[in-house]
Amino acid sequence: MDHEKTGCQAPPERPILCINNCGFFGSAATMNMCSKCHKDMILKQEQAKLAASSFDNIVNGSSTSNGNETVVATGVDVQNSVMPKTILVKPSCASGSGESEEAKPKEGPNRCSTCKKRVGLTGFKCRCGNLFCTSHRYSDKHDCPFDYRTAARDAIAKANPIVKAKKLDKI
Repeated sequence: MDHEKTGCQAPPERPILCINNCGFFGSAATMNMCSKCHKDMILKQEQAKLAASSFDNIVNGSSTSNGNETVVATGVDVQNSVMPKTILVKPSCASGSGESEEAKPKEGPNRCSTCKKRVGLTGFKCRCGNLFCTSHRYSDKHDCPFDYRTAARDAIAKANPIVKAKKLDKI
């Protein structure tokens, strides 16, 4: 059988061991590495690119919006094992708004605005802005002050603008 006519490659005469000497067989498609070593090498390259780009961002003075940046650095051992290290970096430049990142105080349990029954995650938010249980969720059951009629009129007017054609000149 001639491999040149069929376009297939001839199989290697004997299996190729991984170049990292891990004991598994490699292939030419994965640069003579086994699949695990090849995957580790690609991961290490991506982490190095991420570390380089975040380091450039810190050096150039540009920062992200949340104020914290994570830099991932990799350490390479003699045996080619990857040890990722995560370092949290806070930029020294302060934001001009003066906001401090504080945790919100824990709110009490969610309760129905009408009967004060605990609703938890199953509460229904009304358009008036209050939270209600299943029996008071409808607007007629809790005397809702929200004006649904004008809201619907505004929505229809916004969705269907008035179209006027230009007037024609009379002959």
